[in-house]
Amino acid sequence: MYTEINTKYRIYISNWLLLMFFLVALMIVVGGLTRLTDSGLSITEWEFFKGFFPPFNNDDWLAYFESYKQIPEFKLQNYSMTLSEFKVIFWWEWAHRFFGRIIGLTFIMPLIFFTIKLGLKKLYNFYFIFFLICFQGFLGWYMVQSGLVNNIDVSHFRLSVHLLFAFIILSLIFWNYLCLVNFNKKYKKISNYIPEIFLVLIFLQIIIGAFVSGMDAGKIYNTWPLMGNSYFPDDNNILNLFKLSAFSDPSLVQYLHRNLAYLIFIIYIVISYITYQNKFFYLYKPIIILGLIIILQIILGILTVLSGANILTASLHQFSSILLITSSLYFVYKNRFS
Repeated sequence: MYTEINTKYRIYISNWLLLMFFLVALMIVVGGLTRLTDSGLSITEWEFFKGFFPPFNNDDWLAYFESYKQIPEFKLQNYSMTLSEFKVIFWWEWAHRFFGRIIGLTFIMPLIFFTIKLGLKKLYNFYFIFFLICFQGFLGWYMVQSGLVNNIDVSHFRLSVHLLFAFIILSLIFWNYLCLVNFNKKYKKISNYIPEIFLVLIFLQIIIGAFVSGMDAGKIYNTWPLMGNSYFPDDNNILNLFKLSAFSDPSLVQYLHRNLAYLIFIIYIVISYITYQNKFFYLYKPIIILGLIIILQIILGILTVLSGANILTASLHQFSSILLITSSLYFVYKNRFS
């Protein structure tokens, strides 16, 4: 894909992409903590330029606090909050937005430099990623808007779209990095559709996980392997699984999240069997890494449920999803291009 770029600039661009990967991964973690601390609605305006700097004096703090007092989250849930308590949630949301601006600048400035040196034609992929980064900022504000008028929380559907695009950006950065640093060899392959279906299931699991987070569904049924006293949540009817309303039902969303994890693990076992049965030795390392991370993700998911979505375990669970996407992409790449 990047054979026309000379070795020196391949190294420069790959190092830049590696930096961007870590920045976006950190942004996902910060975003998760912003959600877990219920901080996302503390800034009630987009403030594209003004918001680059935090409040500098008490009058600025009071102005932000007064704006926050006008939304349902304060009126119905946090009506006893003090200014000092408000500052805690404000800093989380401000840091999340500030970090987004830093990511945009860190991406576009080197991209302009590389465009001057190499020309636009060789860098179309990166301009598409930059467009997604900008669009992600819009999606973040679109998500926040859903919690400013009639609700005390943001829409879990908008939250899931916001998170999904974050992982798409992360994935595209990592994929392009792999294309720059790996040279293709020709080996026998697993049928491409199997690893790629597996990757789609991982993305689907991230979407369902965002539903769980958005509705605080991890704070109910804090038992495992059963949900309460049964495998299926006893406050529901199994027929409800086949209705669109299931995606807005906390107990059913937690049920779907659990069982999709089991399905992913089963498919991983099948892929591992195919890999070792056919002696696809070049896939041994990716499949071992992927398996270890799947096990870690499942363990952290169980601990998150048992702890009632404790902030630390829930945050680690989200961080491990970054490792899961990355290892899945690495596996797909090695199978497709090795």
